[in-house]
Formats: sequence, structure tokens, C-alpha cells
Amino acid sequence: MTAPGVPSHATLLADLVACLGAAQVLTGADAEPYLTDWRRAVTGRALAVLRPGSCDEVAHVVRLCAAAGVPVVPQGGNTGQVAAATPSADGGAVVLSLVRLNRIRAVDLDGDTITVEAGCVLQAVQDAARQAGRLFPLSLGAEGSCTIGGNLATNAGGTQVLRYGNARELALGLEVVTPQGEIWHGLRGLRKDNTGYDLRDLYIGSEGTLGIITAAVLKLFPLPRAQRTALIVVPDLHAALRLLQRARGGFGAALTAFEVMAAPCLHEVVRAFPAQRLPFPALHDKAWCALLEISDSEDEQHAQTLLETVLATALEAGEALDAVVAVSQAQSDAFWHLRESITLALAQADACVKHDISLAASRIPDFVRATDQALAQAFPGVAMRVFGHLGDGNLHYNLLPPPGAREADIQRLVHDRVHQAGGSISAEQGIGQRRVDDLQRYKGAVELALMQRIKQALDPQGLMNPGKVLAADPPNT
Repeated sequence: MTAPGVPSHATLLADLVACLGAAQVLTGADAEPYLTDWRRAVTGRALAVLRPGSCDEVAHVVRLCAAAGVPVVPQGGNTGQVAAATPSADGGAVVLSLVRLNRIRAVDLDGDTITVEAGCVLQAVQDAARQAGRLFPLSLGAEGSCTIGGNLATNAGGTQVLRYGNARELALGLEVVTPQGEIWHGLRGLRKDNTGYDLRDLYIGSEGTLGIITAAVLKLFPLPRAQRTALIVVPDLHAALRLLQRARGGFGAALTAFEVMAAPCLHEVVRAFPAQRLPFPALHDKAWCALLEISDSEDEQHAQTLLETVLATALEAGEALDAVVAVSQAQSDAFWHLRESITLALAQADACVKHDISLAASRIPDFVRATDQALAQAFPGVAMRVFGHLGDGNLHYNLLPPPGAREADIQRLVHDRVHQAGGSISAEQGIGQRRVDDLQRYKGAVELALMQRIKQALDPQGLMNPGKVLAADPPNT
């Protein structure tokens, strides 16, 4: 029964229709595409899916829901890996989709910033920057469908963190709707602002649990005058790490990406997508490939000479066994397409167990070797499919389990070893609802208590994306 003075669900839905229009309040079959996460592992229910078209409409919707005591689940492109944008199964929440907030509001070439709404697809922001003669460097495999709001809410990483940082480092200011339906007008393109607590960093990475990001001021960079991409075979991860150090020394700030992929990952890609080809005729299952990219501020010849010099010394030192340098943009795109297709290829495999971990780069080779051995002993027949961003210490430590193995047991083994090595169980994908229990296991009591206090202070009703990141019951301290 609805409490006295609290609008019923029927009244709330009528008020939402009056606010947004019937076409933007989806129920039944129209709502279903918004209720399952990208991995199709979690499906929830919702009172309705709401699609506001402005920040003011978002604020109005949140005020209505707060008055009715109805939780709000913000959603961007719904490309996340941890079901952070998926409602629970109880059906008591609304999903608030930001896809209609998709305008580029301003480009400031003197300040090197772009102001965009949260529903802008990442690729559209990249294109708008490029059309203005600038670079927006955030780059993800899902960039054709993920949105800036989701990128910021999860502090997305991607392939160029090595040079430009995570989404947090690329944002200067935010516009946010609070859980009470107020609007924080923080769209300031300032590089320096020491006027108290940095609210921007509080909302970035909070996965919609503290407020709803509706727009952002983002950093732009000069377009590189030349780019060079190389795909390199290395004997093992120790050699890949030595090659990374050589590349850092030889390229400096021009080194924008350094990815590693175990050979079986690439074999999965060509099996799943026969149109793609490996440039190496016979790539042994024990080998690894490094994908290296430099962005040069001088010219094509300088970039080519720099790359050839570093690769030649790496081949002489045995850090590289073979290398192919892209001779065209099409070939460079093909190399990156191989890397970005790994996740899609593994999605076709049965029961792939995924881990998004980070470690100090120096510890990664020994961690992978020892953890591979521990998994093989505990789960005979396990098949490793490891790839990731060696340059910033982030590995997608994935595996295909043998029949009968429990995903929870596998993840416990891996995450325990990550924790023992001083790493993180979530490097760039967040916690969502799939890793809440893991966060409780591996975060310290003081950290968890501080996070709970922040949540309670900003969202005392607990209506903003409940069940995500933090457990429902605060830890005992």
C-alpha cells in the first residue's frame, strides 16, 4: 500500500507522461531492450523506461521519482560489462535512458575543449573533435555505441590511457542532476580550480549511484601529424615488458598505446570472423603479440624512422621475434580491428569467465605465469584467453573453463591472487551489480565505510541506482 501523501505508481506514471510525453515513457515490449545488460547475463524489470530530452527534464523526472520513493537506474549506451545500468528483478525502479541528450553544445578551440551531452555516442564526439581539427583520445571497442555519460560514470579506460589517461583525466567540468532533482551547473572548462572539494571527481566513476551526469566539458588535443602502428610477436610477457620499456625510452610521449594479446585470443578472432587475417603465417599458441602505436608531432618520415629504430633494436635484443608495420591507414585499422574483436569473439564461446584486473606492470608477467599454473592445477582443461593494456597495467584475464567448473570458484582464485599482489579486481569496467560481493571482500573496512557515508550524505533515500557498487547493508566498523 502506498504511504499517505506518497504518489502511487499509477499517479507517478501519469505525471511522467505529462512531463515527457507518452512516446518517451516506455512500458511492456517497448521497454524490453533496456532491461538486459550487454553480456545478456542479467535481465531486470522496471515500472517504465524514461527518455528525457534535456537536463531540465531529467531533473523533473528525478524530483517526481524522489517524491514517490521510486528508484532511478541511469542508462547510457548499455554497453557495460557489470550490469551497472540494468534494473533489479523486483520491477520497482524506472530506467532513465539518456540517449536523447545527444547534442554537441560547444567547441572551444582556444581553450581546447568540447562540451557535450551525456547521451552523445563516443564516436560522435571523436568525429566532432576531428572535424574541428582536434583529437578526443578516449577510444574503446564499443565506441560506436557507448555514450559519454556512461564513459564518465564508469571512468572508462580504453586503449590510449598510457598517453592520455582515463575518462577522469579527460573531463574538466560536469553538469549533474542530484538525487533530489537539483542541477549542479559545473560545466567549467578550467584547467585549475582550487575552490574546495572536487565534486567532479566524486561523480566520475560513481556508476550513477550519486547523481546523473547530463553533460561534460572534455579536453581536446592537437591532431597528430603522423601515426604509426606495429603488430609485434614477442616470446612471452617478460619480453613484452622489456619492449614496453624500450618503447617508452625511444618514443617518449609519442607512445600512445601498447596492447598485449595472447596468441589464442587472435586465433579465436579469425575463427569467429574468417574475413580477418593475421599478418603472421604461423603464430604459436605460446606466443604473445604486442600492438604498439605512436602519434608523432613532427611528420611521417620522423615517425617511420623512430619506429624502425626501436623495432630494430628490439629484434636484435630478442624482445621481438617478428614485426609488421602498417603501411596504410587501412592496415592500421585492420590491426586494431583484430584487437577490438577479441571480446566479440569470446562472446561466442561458451561460458567465458572474465576478469578486468590491474596490477603494477612489473608484476604482470609473474602473476600471469603463476596464476595460469594455479588455475590449471585447480581446474584441469582450463584454456586461457588473456589480453589487455600492458602499458597501464590492465589485463582482461579471461578463460574458458572446463565442464563442471563454477565461475564463482574460478573468480575467487583469480581475485584472491590479484589482491595478494596489491592489484585491483576492477581496472576499468566498474563494480555494477555483478561485483558488489567482490568489493565487500577486497576493500578495506575504512574505505567501505567512507563510501557508505558519501552515499548516505548525497542520496539519503537510497534511490539512485540501488544495488550497484555498494552492498545494501553498510559494513560494520
